[in-house]
Amino acid sequence: MNAAQREEFFRRLAEINPKPVTELNYSSPFELLVAVTLSAQSTDVGVNKATDRLFKVANTPEAILALGEEGLKQHIRTLGLFNSKAKNIIAACQMLIEKHGGQVPETRAELEALPGVGRKTANVVLNTAFGQATMAVDTHIFRVSNRTGLAPGKTPLAVERALLKRVPEAYLLDAHHWLILHGRYTCRARNPKCAECPVVDLCRWRQKKKYLAQAEPPSP
Repeated sequence: MNAAQREEFFRRLAEINPKPVTELNYSSPFELLVAVTLSAQSTDVGVNKATDRLFKVANTPEAILALGEEGLKQHIRTLGLFNSKAKNIIAACQMLIEKHGGQVPETRAELEALPGVGRKTANVVLNTAFGQATMAVDTHIFRVSNRTGLAPGKTPLAVERALLKRVPEAYLLDAHHWLILHGRYTCRARNPKCAECPVVDLCRWRQKKKYLAQAEPPSP
């Protein structure tokens, strides 16, 4: 896409959803950090069910640390990889208390130093909790960026850098959420809803004609 097309791409997504938000439930930066950590290989719906139980009992580093690893597992055992997630969250809580006064840090380097926190998780927290213009490239954003021609790249980091360079500045803060939601509900991995896509005319995906044709009503 050229600059004018990218501008129009995000203008339309913003018109449909002016104030996009994460579908993870949270009420503090720490709750968001835990929720995003738990979301690996799990759905947002599943994570929200687990955190709804967990956060009623413990929603601070101190409280979760008091639960202990085994106690934490009881609240998140419905999620994939819950053993390793519990271990990392407990270790992260210990580090938050010892090095950050129990507060979630606002820099990428400090976030990525926490056990279980990679670049994507750090970007989500920086963007959603602290309002920084970062781009957390998950499978949805990676697919949409490559499929549409918005910001092609062979790796998540390459796509992240391309998006930060190409997304119009006025839309950069919320672009992360627009792209995730677009990939989750419209530009799906299987059976994308091209006929319902608000940016289909801007999309460079060669296979879109196939899905548009499938949505056309049969001839009388």
